[in-house]
Amino acid sequence: MCSLVTSIFLYACESWTLSAELQRIQAMEMRCYRKILHISYKEYVTNEENRAKILQAIGPHEDILTIVKRRKLQWYGHIARSSGLAKTFLQGTVKGVRRQGGQRKRWEDNIREWTGLEFGKSQSAVENREKWRKLVAKSSVVPQRPSRLRD
Repeated sequence: MCSLVTSIFLYACESWTLSAELQRIQAMEMRCYRKILHISYKEYVTNEENRAKILQAIGPHEDILTIVKRRKLQWYGHIARSSGLAKTFLQGTVKGVRRQGGQRKRWEDNIREWTGLEFGKSQSAVENREKWRKLVAKSSVVPQRPSRLRD
């Protein structure tokens, strides 16, 4: 059941712009773990304990947020190397200025944040597939929050 939920959840995740959704994604993953382990919310079991039980039950695995980041970076590399309409949309900008105040995150902001490269430099970095694969593997790892902030 978990693989079915995961595949449905990750449908078209390459097009997501991740900002506040990070915590919601991790919460959904934790709900799935609790469901698999038959742990009620009424029982006080920390997220760390749930992760340890899942690790013991199914072994090492990637969490959903890591999968989303990896897929998004891989898709970006694929599109940036192509010459189709998707690349035009990816590189396209709208004339004018952005509105005043705090700006919403753009799709490309996630790429810039995860790789540490400016958007133009990442366009050229994509051309070397081996280096890009190594960068994707390094960038898609999700750092864990400190344990006192997790639960």
